[in-house]
Amino acid sequence: MFLPKNLRENVAEIKISLEKRGESSSSIDQAIKLDEERREIIAEVEQLEHRRNTESVQIGELKAAGEESKAEGLIEEMARIKQQIQQLNDQLGELDRQLEDILLRIPNILDESVPIGADNSENRLEKQVGEPFKADFDPLPHWELGTARGLLDLERAQKISGSRFSVLPGKGARLERALINFMLDIQSGENGYQEIMTPVLVKPEAMEGTGQLPKFAADMYRTTDDGLYLIPTAEVSLLNLYREEILSPDVLPLKLTGWTPCFRREAGAHGKDTRGIMRQHQFNKVELVAICRPEESEELHNDLLGDACSILNRLELPYRIVTLCSGDTGFSAAKTYDIEVWIPSQNRYREISSCSNCTAFQARRAMIQYRPAPGEKARYCHTLNGSGIAVGRCWLALIENYQEKTGEITVPDALRPYLDGLKKL
Repeated sequence: MFLPKNLRENVAEIKISLEKRGESSSSIDQAIKLDEERREIIAEVEQLEHRRNTESVQIGELKAAGEESKAEGLIEEMARIKQQIQQLNDQLGELDRQLEDILLRIPNILDESVPIGADNSENRLEKQVGEPFKADFDPLPHWELGTARGLLDLERAQKISGSRFSVLPGKGARLERALINFMLDIQSGENGYQEIMTPVLVKPEAMEGTGQLPKFAADMYRTTDDGLYLIPTAEVSLLNLYREEILSPDVLPLKLTGWTPCFRREAGAHGKDTRGIMRQHQFNKVELVAICRPEESEELHNDLLGDACSILNRLELPYRIVTLCSGDTGFSAAKTYDIEVWIPSQNRYREISSCSNCTAFQARRAMIQYRPAPGEKARYCHTLNGSGIAVGRCWLALIENYQEKTGEITVPDALRPYLDGLKKL
């Protein structure tokens, strides 16, 4: 979120960034106009308050001098001034609400290194690791293979919850749990993240802090009685642990990881990935979040990307890294790397992790600051996030890439200790 002062100081840069994203900048002009109106009202209120304070002193002096009639005239004038101030403050409150709504919907300023493009077809390939799966037989898609091996039951999921849900019986459930434990062990034990288990229901302010609200409200699940939201990613709860705090520089950078179920309506995904478990309303994910000083965020972004890739490297799954173009970069991100794993049934790479540097954008919304030194003015932190990684997509990528002609599925060496040494599914 941009504060009014940020907006005034960065109008040209924000408009250029919106143009790169393919979005209109008309809201910026509207916000500037509203800000000018509110500043004029603030100045008028301050003048009236000064006048009221001055006349209050005069009334006291007139009463002390026994000039009651003159004092009564000023008292009537003060009542009129009080009413004016109230009316102006009501106008100011409405202007503030309108301005805040616009500011909350303006996306982050893109990093200068982000390639210009309209959609994901113009993302820039950075690196490819491993060779796509090739078989001397007709490989099965995960929904057929998983069903045949008793690992996946979409029919019963449909019966109890509807479309875009899944049931994982037996070894299918064990494989999911093994992947979660494996990912958490790597991120917390080797890559230096603190593991934290957080709630999956959060207040609207938490969703607003990370950028899900108000723009993406239609994609969120919300409880009706108390207005809590089911998180779409653990990024929301992990980052908001430090909401409205001023951190000591000694604790930075903070590196956090956590597993949670995640919930998304997929409101804009009608007709996309309708088969299998590629796009679900409920799914498991291990998340990575970093909070740091501004000068650390670029290096941490590369580190976070490497930490996410470490999971796929251990599992020996083929993947590639792309830098998202301007039109494909998410609302809160200044720059994003996507990790895309090879999916044999689709004969293409699909996203399994997005690693984003959100600069100070989320920190301003959530009021997460640090004080460089005692007595110095607090500054906004930078925040970063990435999947470390999406468990369901890893599950399907693993069984598709490790399937054999016999229908069996080989368990990667790195995962066998988490499945009691099991070599085949």
